[in-house]
Amino acid sequence: MRQESNIKRRKSRQIMVGNVPVGGDAPIAVQSMTNTETTDVAATVAQIRRLEKVGADIVRVSVPSLDAAEAFGQIRAQVDVPLISDIHFDHKIALRVAELGVDCLRINPGNIGSKEKVREVVNACKDKGIPIRIGVNAGSLGKELMRKYAEPNATAMVESAMRNIEMLDALDFQNYKLSLKASDIFMTIEAYRAIAPQIDQPLHLGITEAGGLRSGTVKSAAGLGLLLMEGIGDTIRISLAADPVEEIKVGFDLLKSLHLRSKGINFVACPSCSRQNFDVISTVNELERRVEDITTPLDVAIIGCIVNGPGEAKEAELGLTGASPNNLIYSEGVPDHKVDNAQLLDELERMIRAKVLAKQQAETEKEQLIARSS
Repeated sequence: MRQESNIKRRKSRQIMVGNVPVGGDAPIAVQSMTNTETTDVAATVAQIRRLEKVGADIVRVSVPSLDAAEAFGQIRAQVDVPLISDIHFDHKIALRVAELGVDCLRINPGNIGSKEKVREVVNACKDKGIPIRIGVNAGSLGKELMRKYAEPNATAMVESAMRNIEMLDALDFQNYKLSLKASDIFMTIEAYRAIAPQIDQPLHLGITEAGGLRSGTVKSAAGLGLLLMEGIGDTIRISLAADPVEEIKVGFDLLKSLHLRSKGINFVACPSCSRQNFDVISTVNELERRVEDITTPLDVAIIGCIVNGPGEAKEAELGLTGASPNNLIYSEGVPDHKVDNAQLLDELERMIRAKVLAKQQAETEKEQLIARSS
């Protein structure tokens, strides 16, 4: 059965990105970013809805112009998930999206213009309760820092972050979160470790420009996994040169592996060998595709033979052990019934959806009971 995480998370103050709490004791939020042209409202809305479908908590949208800001307003009106606007250099864009209902601004105060322009943006955020994400990136450190340090490093990243933080502190604004991203995992880890004890605001984790689906997933898991195990991190983005939907899937898989989130199906599956009594790889891949819409947590074990199968199946809410002539399905750790290879996929999907529905109904009844008693 699913275990609780024994990771002791860093204490941070909580901010709200729309209706999603970030920091404090809130679950670690998983987010992605659209890669459509923001001015193509229909395409951007369609992509955001796909991200919502696989469980995205927050979605970021680049807003590089005032035309894009107007498009953002139309997008905001058509989707429910909290939206962050990514803005650089032009404070007027930040002011406009604040009027149009943005849930968070991703800016660097240091590149937004004069102190007065920064003050205008901060005042708008104060008035509307909009948080800011300070986003430090090793690839875009200021000229002064590059002259001082010659090349990007963790110390330069932390100094850049503190300069931006000081601007917000001077304006008595504490409603922010911070990211310190590099494409090098060691630099990223060093920077987050250094900043974590210095502030109490939430930290957004990411390995920037990590790579393609496979290599980017590996780099992100190595770097972010280590930080998360140390209790550092309140929201994450897996940056992949791939469909943004994959970023959400990988993000949740990473958190599930550390027992930090439990959204969706947690598959335990063997890599398969000549002992298998059914095609484990194709079964798992197809089943993942069929049930990717499910966000209710459920542990499912799919093991190809009777060597490790019974042990894993007994620990899962739903388990399958390969056997001859027919495979054996376990329910809640107890042998339930047999199924042949031809019916395997359909039967597993049916049972998964039945268990999910039962869980949802039980949760609804529990909420109704609590409501009646209060």
